[in-house]
Amino acid sequence: MKTSPTMVALKKLQAAAGLDFCPHVPLPPIGPRDVLIRVTHAGICGTDRHIYEWDAWSAGRIPVGITTGHEFVGIVQALGSAVLTTRIGDRVSGEGHIGCGSCEPCRTGNGHICEKVDIIGIDRDGCFAQYLSLPESNVWPVHRDIPDKIAAIFDPLGNAMHTVMAAGVSGRSVLINGVGIIGLMAVSIARAAGAGTIIVSDVDPRRLELAKKLGATTAIGAAEADWVKQVRAATNDQGPQVLLEMSGNPQAIRNGFAALRNGGTAALLGLPSKPVALDLPNDIIFKGAVVLGINGRRMYETWYQMESFLLSGRLDISSIVTHVLPLKDYARGFELMQNGQAIKVVLEIP
Repeated sequence: MKTSPTMVALKKLQAAAGLDFCPHVPLPPIGPRDVLIRVTHAGICGTDRHIYEWDAWSAGRIPVGITTGHEFVGIVQALGSAVLTTRIGDRVSGEGHIGCGSCEPCRTGNGHICEKVDIIGIDRDGCFAQYLSLPESNVWPVHRDIPDKIAAIFDPLGNAMHTVMAAGVSGRSVLINGVGIIGLMAVSIARAAGAGTIIVSDVDPRRLELAKKLGATTAIGAAEADWVKQVRAATNDQGPQVLLEMSGNPQAIRNGFAALRNGGTAALLGLPSKPVALDLPNDIIFKGAVVLGINGRRMYETWYQMESFLLSGRLDISSIVTHVLPLKDYARGFELMQNGQAIKVVLEIP
């Protein structure tokens, strides 16, 4: 009897902390408009960590049995019968948000906020595996001059790019609350995009130091009592013109709005774990502040922006990728993130 081909994958097989290394998983099927991608590198992100740790969000969102992971680069291995332009052997990454194509956001150029979106590694099988099935419309060809370890993290880089570009930072003072992976990327992008003063805030002094190396002009500990006063002092006592909120911490969000200059712009990407109380009259309404909710990446404007910035030489995020590990060492990758030794971990897929 002929046996079906199988692959290695990391799956969430139990409603508990951890992932399972599964050596004999069936290859994902592809439809007429899908491509089969042989994954070569995959990034671990904060969402993957939530799933690994099985927190309250994961328990209420992630189906047990799914293959996790959503940041990747790989090589096209097979094509559906109706695929038009993608070719076997193409090196590609891909947009992990798969829109329905028929709701109003999808039909008006806003597929990143599709009402019925499926996300790889969350709603359908993801990229912590040797093979991934993806609609051709979601595939992004990777330029030959972009290294694998950078192409593998286009997803979070796109989050940072979308946040920075939506806020319009060129020539303006910027406050970045939270310099985790995406916040650090935002520092580099804001500098490349021509921001003026760049202030960063976080509780981790190591990340604050790295943020300064990437181009931040002022670093402030998030727990300092006179935080708002320090931020305003760094901007001639007027407050930053742009707030990029990456932390999701309720107090940091409130402080950010309190520091924001009149007429300023706040772009919010960080996700609080519960509702946040704001002083709407004083911090938003009377200030005439513009508040932007940021979700995912604009398809595909953000992807073109990422490619352009990287190929121009103005953007270098290589120092953010601190560890490249084989897939079998995935548990160590998560541990390095948990104890703060790693910034960004990329897994090599066998």
